[in-house]
Amino acid sequence: MQSFKRNILITGGAGFIGSHVVRLFVNKYPDYQIINLDKLTYAGNLANLEDVEKSANYRFVKADICDIEAMRQLFAEYHVDGVIHLAAESHVDRSIKDPFTFAQTNVMGTLTLLQAAKEAWGESYEGKRFYHISTDEVYGTLEFDGTFFTETTKYDPHSPYSASKASSDHFVRAFHDTYGMPVVVTNCSNNYGPYQFPEKLIPLFINNIRNGKSLPVYGKGENVRDWLYVVDHARAIDLIFHEGKIAETYNIGGFNEWKNIDLIKVIIKTVDKLLGNPEGHSLGLITYVTDRAGHDLRYAIDSTKLKDELGWEPSLQFEEGIEKTVRWYLDNQGWMDRITSGEYENYYAEMYRNR
Repeated sequence: MQSFKRNILITGGAGFIGSHVVRLFVNKYPDYQIINLDKLTYAGNLANLEDVEKSANYRFVKADICDIEAMRQLFAEYHVDGVIHLAAESHVDRSIKDPFTFAQTNVMGTLTLLQAAKEAWGESYEGKRFYHISTDEVYGTLEFDGTFFTETTKYDPHSPYSASKASSDHFVRAFHDTYGMPVVVTNCSNNYGPYQFPEKLIPLFINNIRNGKSLPVYGKGENVRDWLYVVDHARAIDLIFHEGKIAETYNIGGFNEWKNIDLIKVIIKTVDKLLGNPEGHSLGLITYVTDRAGHDLRYAIDSTKLKDELGWEPSLQFEEGIEKTVRWYLDNQGWMDRITSGEYENYYAEMYRNR
């Protein structure tokens, strides 16, 4: 049996951000065993990792992070010495309709993982690390005043989703303060790129434009978000996992603030260009709908600490990243169509059973 230098557990590895992190670690660290833990809920898709699933250092485990016995067994079987925790319910609209699921997965799931790690690692934390990925939404909202979220910004969550993530952040830090567990927390801005589940704005709108469907915009589309290309986020996670200071928080942002309506117009222009449509062809698909309850006005992250301490900065500006992203979705229409039809859940489950 092959021995590995490290055994890294990546939770939520079949999801959007998680699959990019798994791919990066599997390819970059052949001497690490990468264990991808995913429950395969609606947003988990093994097709996201078909290019690495046969790698010698890759393992997939289907399990629920809320199942303490399964987590204890996993830590023991794979001798896990590092955790990169991405598994979470993450869609704000779903959290408004079903807050209990978000509390269960994001809060109790994180607590379950922390407890399993504490039990497995005992008093010996040397060489261990628990890295928890969170969101800028825990900070609340900003005005149009040029201010940014920093690592010391007071928590002020406004949705059930952000409240659940804020709670999980506090549990992670509490396990360091109480038990000495070596932890690190990052809070990131909105991610975009390949393999994102099409309930999220950018892939949803790309697909709707392709199919001539309406583009629903909350309110007047004036809410502002900071956008981070997912491959850049994965690079930051790699760097922080290996070099970040224990018990520290790092904000990861793209320095790409866009009003929703301006972002949507960039998406329209890019999709129309790549589809060969006349410029402005799909602008008429924009429809304005009632604003989301508790809709935060503006998010903007200051990543200066990460740049100054570890040397990370984003490699792509939004216009570059969005063209790469649009091209990927248009070139992988089969992936998108299987998801939007619901076929992927049975299709890939059957593929997994037959392997």
